[in-house]
This record gives sequence, structure tokens and C-alpha cells, in this order.
Amino acid sequence: MAHTIHVDVVSAEQSIYSGEAEFVVLPGEAGELGIYPRHAPLITRIKPGEVRIQPAGGGDEEFIFVAGGILEVQPSVITVLADTAIRGHDLDEAKASEAIKKAEEARASAQDKQEIAAVESELAMLAAQLAAIRKLRRKK
Repeated sequence: MAHTIHVDVVSAEQSIYSGEAEFVVLPGEAGELGIYPRHAPLITRIKPGEVRIQPAGGGDEEFIFVAGGILEVQPSVITVLADTAIRGHDLDEAKASEAIKKAEEARASAQDKQEIAAVESELAMLAAQLAAIRKLRRKK
């Protein structure tokens, strides 16, 4: 029998994914992380990008966009606490492109350093979301 690891992906609003997986790939602060069953314990921040989950027993890879958060890995459990998480099939390229345009307009009218930093952070997250959408579309 193949070894599996339990995966929970949650956002502030809801549980996005909960189930057994063969492996998980996600965007860590220092680069992409691949997590297999019996991985050494780890806690790290994650940056905006895609979480790919290979369900136990095969099947289609699950795809979830996260806008940053915290990853906790135990030998038999992975927990992703995301700031925002969106299932792959719920991602909308048109909405993301429109949000980028609005954020760029906000950046042009930003007055102080704090406002500029907030808009830049939003733009970085939206750019990562758009890149994830396009990558998912290429896979299909």
C-alpha cells in the first residue's frame, strides 16, 4: 500500500481541501516545496502561488491558488493556513485582469508610502494569481 499524508487547506473564510494525498507542491518563501509522507516537521511562510495536491490513489491533481499564509508539516499531516485560497476551477482570468487594472490605477493615485506599499502587495498577489490561472489553463 502506498504511503499517504493528510492535507488540510483552509482560508479565513472556509476549508478549501481536506483529504489524503501522495504528495503536495507549494510556493515556500525560499522556493517551491515538495512534501511527501513522513516529511520532517516544518513551519514556514508561503508566498502567493499555486498549491498542487496529488490525491491518494491517483486521479486528477487538485489545484488551489493561495495568496500567502503559513505551512505546517508533520510526518502524517500538512496544514496550509492561507490568507486567501481559491480552488482552481473557481479562478477567473477576466476578474483577475480587471482587478490588476484597478490596482494599477490605485497605485498611480497613491499618496503616501504606506498606501503605495499596500497597492504593490495587492498587485504582486494578483500577478501571481493571473500566472497561476494561465498555468492551469495550459495544463488543460
